[in-house]
Amino acid sequence: MIVTKQKPFEVILKELEDAKKVFLIGCGDCATLCETGGEDQIKEMTEKLQAEGKEVTGNVIVEVACHELDAKKEFRAHKDEIAAADAMLHMSCGAGCQAARAGLEKPIFPANDTLFLGNIVRYGQFEEKCRLCGECILDVTGGVCPVTRCHKGILNGPCGGTNEGKCEVDPEKDCAWTLIYQQLEKEGRVDKMKAYQPPKNWNPTLKPGRHVVEREKGGE
Repeated sequence: MIVTKQKPFEVILKELEDAKKVFLIGCGDCATLCETGGEDQIKEMTEKLQAEGKEVTGNVIVEVACHELDAKKEFRAHKDEIAAADAMLHMSCGAGCQAARAGLEKPIFPANDTLFLGNIVRYGQFEEKCRLCGECILDVTGGVCPVTRCHKGILNGPCGGTNEGKCEVDPEKDCAWTLIYQQLEKEGRVDKMKAYQPPKNWNPTLKPGRHVVEREKGGE
């Protein structure tokens, strides 16, 4: 899921300084779990903006805010409320904000900062374990990503700074290569660590990314 944190309210007010009327957009998926764009946050933001003299013309929580077609459908259902607003405040991730951009002409302002793709460890606790690098080597690293989970991104580790399984950069964090070794040892595949990994090829993730799922003709 995409992990976000809400911007300080004074920053949001600065974004909206020229808007008297605001329409709020939330997300029923990631932002709801992060408590940055669900029903409770929409209500709280409405109250805060009204207390500052803003008029909130309405709101919508798109089930998955980055789904452009669904977002456009929801916007059509709220076209009068949107038309009455000077600006949109989007309480989702950057992808959701830009999905709204594809379906609206009004100015759009982000209420959140987008942090990373996160694993859900438990409710309200997220950890980054994948950097979306486009060339996965988890098959030879025991399912532990060194690109993301090693602070130095070392592909042929460990470095000389690991100490009792902890990282020298952050002693509170496990050394990714220690985790890799321990997992491969359990699997009887420690020999995989002997394979040299060439320098990372970042071409698969040149920005902006685009991917189309090809369908076989007649297979629909």
